[in-house]
Order: sequence, then structure tokens, then C-alpha cells
Amino acid sequence: MNAIFSPGKLMLTSEYFAIDGALVLAVPTKLGQEFFFEERDDKQSLILWEAYHQNQLWLTAVIDYKNWEIVETNSLSSAEFILKTLKNVQQLSTIKFKDNLTYHLKTNLQFPADFGLGSSSTLMNNLAEWADIDPFQLNAISLGGSGYDIAVAKEKSAVLFQSKPKIKFEKANFNPSFKNELIFIHLNQKQDSREGINLYKSKNKSPELVNEFSDITKKILLCNELEIFSELMMIHEHKIADFLEIPTVKEKLFADCPSFVKSLGAWGGDFVMSAKFGGFKDYFWEKGFTTVFEWSDIIDL
Repeated sequence: MNAIFSPGKLMLTSEYFAIDGALVLAVPTKLGQEFFFEERDDKQSLILWEAYHQNQLWLTAVIDYKNWEIVETNSLSSAEFILKTLKNVQQLSTIKFKDNLTYHLKTNLQFPADFGLGSSSTLMNNLAEWADIDPFQLNAISLGGSGYDIAVAKEKSAVLFQSKPKIKFEKANFNPSFKNELIFIHLNQKQDSREGINLYKSKNKSPELVNEFSDITKKILLCNELEIFSELMMIHEHKIADFLEIPTVKEKLFADCPSFVKSLGAWGGDFVMSAKFGGFKDYFWEKGFTTVFEWSDIIDL
């Protein structure tokens, strides 16, 4: 079978303000999602879908794409989402699902689902690359969101991204001299992004505040000193906490941590970033957070 790969992502700056056009810095992860495909000319007009999670099969579905019906599956709700997404692929594509071929499509998500590294965005980008369509269009009609995660999957690189006034992104040269001092800690749960977005949208924000996050992103991109980087991350964290009127993750979980602690993406779950200090692994382990990655473990730059 032929194969396509899209990396996962970590969002370093701007979080919810990405929705309103704040400049985002995001980086690719070593783990992502694989997509395998082959086509047979057997006049059956079927899609044979297999989804694996860390090489363990969890979803099978047979879909009739002439009538867009699920013929059989082991999970109806999951198969319905796949059907909807593949129907969107058909609408956008000039080459896929237009004939009587049988398509055998297989995915493998390489990271735990609760890591929040982009199980959906990597799928959207893989399908779009396979079908030669715009991944942002496919994502918009299938899922929604700012699209920064699609940009990372598409470029397979660190990116600077803005969603407004229109989607704009470019590869970013982000390779800080202090990268080996940075660590990433998983908070043992997957955060519901939509819940955080709804809270964000319920509050009034000014263009000036959006611009402040863009300015911080630009400063972080140019930063060469860990001390300044740490200060910028703390400023960023407190600005969002003040806006949302909720405590920072450091205040909630790591008040005695001698380093900065910065939320990445949706607040309250997934990963946070910090910097090494004496006994840092023991510190987080003793608090129950045993998944601690160094830069070289997780970031693909």
C-alpha cells in the first residue's frame, strides 16, 4: 500500500486568540498519523476503512459511496463521521470516489488519543493530500477551527499562522539555542477544545489585545535567551488567564514550581511546557504527572 504521513502539533502561542487572527507559533511533533491506500478496479464502489490506534485496530467500516451508506461497521457513530468526511472529500475532489473502484484506506494514529496532538487535523491533511484537495477547505466543512494545526500537518514544519483576515501561514525558523532546556508535561487528560472556545467567545476582546499576542509571538520567535523566553511565556499565560478569568495551570497545579509553566492549546488538559530545574522529573512524578518529554523526545525540528 502507498503511504502518506502528517505530523502532530503543539501550539506554543496565542491559543484561543488564534480565532481572531492573533499570530500563532506552532511546532510539529515526531508522532503523527499514517495513511495507507490502494485502489482496485472491481466495479463495487466500496470504501474499506480500517483505523488503527498505535497499531491496534479499533474501527472497521465498509461504505457504499454510490449511495453513501454504511454497509457494515463495528462502531456506527465513528463510521458516520468517516462517511461524512469522505463525502466531503468527494465533493471537493475531481479524482476520488468518481468511479466504480474499491478503495482500501487505512489509518494509524501513532500517539495516545488524549495527547491532543491533532488526531483530526492529521487525518484531514492526509485525506486532502491523497485526494489532491485543499486541507483547509476539508477541515472547515468537516470540523471547523482556526486551521493552525492543518498548517503544521501540511508544511511538516514549525509555522507562523494567522486565520484573519484570511488564512496565511509560512514556515518558521524556530530552533532556539535553549531548546534542550525545555520540557513538555502531559496533564493526564484530554481537554475539550470546544468548551474553552465557547468560554473565549463569550467574552469581549479588543483588537489591541489580539495584537498583543501577535507581538509576543514575534518576540518569542527571535528570543535567544531562556530567561527572556520564560518571562515572555509567563506574560502570555497571565494575559490569557486574566482575560478568561480563570487561574493559570501553574496556580492550580504547580504553584511551587521554580520554573514557568505554560499551557499549550486548550487550557486545562493536554500538554504544558516548562523548563528544566534540579529534580524536575521527580517534582512532576510526585504530583502524579509521569509523562514528561524533553524537546528531542517529542518535537520534530
